[in-house]
Order: sequence, then C-alpha cells, then structure tokens
Amino acid sequence: MISVPDVRISQLLAARLCHELVGPITAVANGADLLCDDGVETDQETLALVGESGRRAASRLEFFRFAYGFAGEGRAAGPSPGELADEYFKGSRILCRYGDQVRSLPLIQQQLACNLLVLGAEALGRGGLIAVQATDYGIRLEAMGEGVSIARKQSAALTLTTPVAELTARTVHGYFTGLLARTQGWRLAEETTPGRLYVTSLGATR
Repeated sequence: MISVPDVRISQLLAARLCHELVGPITAVANGADLLCDDGVETDQETLALVGESGRRAASRLEFFRFAYGFAGEGRAAGPSPGELADEYFKGSRILCRYGDQVRSLPLIQQQLACNLLVLGAEALGRGGLIAVQATDYGIRLEAMGEGVSIARKQSAALTLTTPVAELTARTVHGYFTGLLARTQGWRLAEETTPGRLYVTSLGATR
C-alpha cells in the first residue's frame, strides 16, 4: 500500500518538474502562435527562439527523468548523467563541473550527484560555479559565487528533519536528495563560508 507521505512527496516532485518545464514550453507555444498568424512572414529570430526553447525543455525533461525517475535498476536510457548535467546548465548563469571520478560511480550515486547540482544552483541566485567530486565517503558538492546561501528550510529538508506534511514544492527537492543519500547509507551535511557552499555525504554514523 502506498503511504500518504509517499503520495505527498510524489505530488510535490511533479509540481517541481512542471515548474521547470513551464517556461521553455510556454516560449515554444508563444513562438508557434506567432508563426501561425495569418499574414506574418517566417521570422528567423522567432524560429531560433522556438528551437532553443524546445531544446531547453527537452534537456530539462531528460535531466529530471534521470534525477527523479531513475529507480536504480539496469542502465539509464539516453545520454550519460554527466552529459545530461552539462546540457541542463548549458547557456545558464551556472558553470557546471561534473568530476571525472563521479562519472565512473554507480548510476544510483550519480543520480544523487545530479540532484546535488540542482541544489547548488538554487543557492546561487546570481550565478556562479557548481562542482561535484567523488570523496572517500561518497560525493561532495561545492557551489561558489557571490551571495551563495542555502535557506534554513531547505537545509532542514536536506537533512530530513522537516516533517513530510510541511514540505513544499520549493523544499521537496532537498528532501528527495536527502532520501537518495540515505539509500546509500549516507547522510548529508552542509557548510557555508563566504562565497562557498559545501554539501558532503557522510557515513550515517559520522
């Protein structure tokens, strides 16, 4: 039987995914409407906008299909997680570095790495650099940029101290990331210094 908390987390993740997709899909729809207007000549700039927005929607969908949908069985379909991450952040204010050692980790651990990258990007409201590296204990995220910070509610969700009933579409990503770490026998610890945020996986007893 599916529990109420499981249903709530699924609902919030679905809402989060829709939020990620609504922008580029709306841009595609608006561009298509312009191109279909009677008497409007084909506009190369509009065509380029439609194409770019379609690419962004597809890359986000592929990224989150792995980040949220990979069940840890078999191989992930399509591009590698590192390639998905590179494409997801392409053209944004975030420079993403997906460590070579991370690329050789089991896919279930790379799923955690991808979710950590999104968490790091959210902490960089003005853009910056995010990087994931393999460590002796698992995975380490580093986010660098002006004003980097993690909200208190997001931090609580990340460490799984937030009751499921109090999760929102903004904090569910952190909670889901914490759950992924738990499946590996890890817990997540975050540390912020001026201009830098670190989120590191640790053994559950550390």
